[in-house]
Amino acid sequence: MEKQGHLPVLGIVVPCYNEEEVLPETVSQLTRMLERLVREKLIADGSFMLFVDDGSRDRTWELIEKYRSSNPRVSGLKLARNAGHQNALLAGLNRARSRVDCAVSIDADLQDDPEVIREFMIKYHEGFDIVYGIRQSRETDTAFKRSTAQTFYKLMRKMGADIEYNHADYRLMSKRALEQLERFKEVNLFLRGIVPMIGFNATRVYFDRKERFAGESKYPLKKMLAFAWDGITSLSVTPIRLVTAAGFILFLISVVAALYSVIQKLAGNTVTGWTSLMLSLWFIGGIQLISLGLIGEYIGKIYKEVKRRPLYIVDKDLHAASESESDNRTSPLAASDEPRPSDLGHGLGMRS
Repeated sequence: MEKQGHLPVLGIVVPCYNEEEVLPETVSQLTRMLERLVREKLIADGSFMLFVDDGSRDRTWELIEKYRSSNPRVSGLKLARNAGHQNALLAGLNRARSRVDCAVSIDADLQDDPEVIREFMIKYHEGFDIVYGIRQSRETDTAFKRSTAQTFYKLMRKMGADIEYNHADYRLMSKRALEQLERFKEVNLFLRGIVPMIGFNATRVYFDRKERFAGESKYPLKKMLAFAWDGITSLSVTPIRLVTAAGFILFLISVVAALYSVIQKLAGNTVTGWTSLMLSLWFIGGIQLISLGLIGEYIGKIYKEVKRRPLYIVDKDLHAASESESDNRTSPLAASDEPRPSDLGHGLGMRS
């Protein structure tokens, strides 16, 4: 917990994949936001942005290095290969954890309004360890994407996964929440479902989703479906139970069909029925293949888990350089001992 009279260091973690078109504006908006929060004494002056390059094939890393040299609030982490959005985000959170009191994760495309970070910090000062950014309006999304996303959230909750409706990965987490997140070691990573498992004091902040500032979406339909399937199979065993239920239902149907066949045989009404036989075989065969495929999906996830391969490999780390620089000066965590304002216009409370 944050000590009384100590302004928290905030780290903004931004996973990036081929974001050269939007990165200049992202850096500009987030820098302005950090400066504003420092002026309002909501965060310490040592707060920073950590951009995680997830194996980009464009000039994303070159731009991160450029901004690092001219903007003291910019830091960077380059992964050796494309590890996926969730792994890149986890890499950034794990790397930032040692230097922050709290961290905000946000995508580089600016569809999640950076102005909401101020509301996150107000909630943090009120004592919340986790603050979820909830999209209350998705008018900028296509009707297809909006409907499929909402269907996904509803389906996940019906299957027993404790996820926040209309929440992606825009959230604030306190240092102690980040420390608990590090204890989750699974390879099949789905942070939207894992973070609620931590169980600390949480709240929500609602915002309207914006249009992407520049560039193209990194989640086409194929990736969205794969991401949804990973989420379902990583957090819930309900699909396996549905297969079991389907098996029982088919067994009951087969019992009824057998009784009917015996009765018809005894009554002398049996007629060789090629069509009904073929339809039955195809139906049962299809159900069996689906069941085996679903069970195989879970076995495949177990296979990945037991191998314990690293989720990501870091190629270059600008954050380590900035960390050593801060050690030579005053530590950012002790950089500000100004008393926290008791009233910021929003009735802020003290964390203890």
